[in-house]
Amino acid sequence: MKTIDSIALGLLIVGGLNWLLVGLFNFDLVATIFGGQTAILSKIIYIVVGICALYALKFFPLIMNTVKREGQKGLD
Repeated sequence: MKTIDSIALGLLIVGGLNWLLVGLFNFDLVATIFGGQTAILSKIIYIVVGICALYALKFFPLIMNTVKREGQKGLD
C-alpha cells in the first residue's frame, strides 16, 4: 500500500501544481504537454489525478487519529 500511497500523493502534487499554473497564469501544463484539454491523453491524466484525490480521502481518518493521539499526549 505504501507504493500506491506514494504514487497517489505524487500525482496529487502534479495536479495541484497544474491548478496553480492555471490559476496564476491561465496555463494548463497537462494540456500543453498532451495536446490540449480535449486530447485523450490529457483526459486520462485528469481522470487519474481525480481518482487519486478520491483515494486520498482515506487519509483523513488516519490524520484525525494522529491529531487525537497527539492531543491526548498533551493531557498527560
